[in-house]
Amino acid sequence: MDAIQSLIKGYRDFHTGLYRQNETRYRELGTHSQQPKAMIIACCDSRADPAMIFSADPGELFVVRNVANLVPPYQPDAYLHGTSAAIEFAVKGLNIADIIIMGHARCGGIEALYENGNGKVNEGDFIAGWMSLVRDVADDVRKTHAHLDRDAVLRQMEQRAVLRSIEMLRTFPFVSEREKAGELRLHGWFYGIATGVLSIYDPKLDRFVDVPDEEV
Repeated sequence: MDAIQSLIKGYRDFHTGLYRQNETRYRELGTHSQQPKAMIIACCDSRADPAMIFSADPGELFVVRNVANLVPPYQPDAYLHGTSAAIEFAVKGLNIADIIIMGHARCGGIEALYENGNGKVNEGDFIAGWMSLVRDVADDVRKTHAHLDRDAVLRQMEQRAVLRSIEMLRTFPFVSEREKAGELRLHGWFYGIATGVLSIYDPKLDRFVDVPDEEV
């Protein structure tokens, strides 16, 4: 079965199964405006699906996915800004109170920065420019953590990129204003694809802390 046939089969299974079991809920979603609980900016990596990881129902999450879950700086100009437009809509249009940057292990974009000794990605028309958002992060980690092995350095780069995106969120006036007013919270999360473990950045400890399987 090829990819398209597999997707169509998956749709049929959904429509005759899960949809039919929750038809009233889906019709309500289609009738009223969306009211998601939180915004998640995640990587477009096919192995890290926020809705699956958080067992979220349709309508609960406002999700933006891009290469390496990066947030660009606030730049209102004539260029095209998909991620920035989504942030603006989430905050100003949906009044979302929580924005989560969710990084993940084995991120291809970050790995490309690591593999290239000068911190640049040379392939493609768009990837190099996009990944330049965290080029200095990769360079700094490479210098300050030269004593660590490859996997440990990659983890530092991946997690530091999450924190950089939080910094970039604060360059948006409507984000920083609402955060200062206590109306918006920014979160840095990290997901281990192989381990299934979610870690949350603790600013007091200045590190990511694993979420236990049960409430403590």
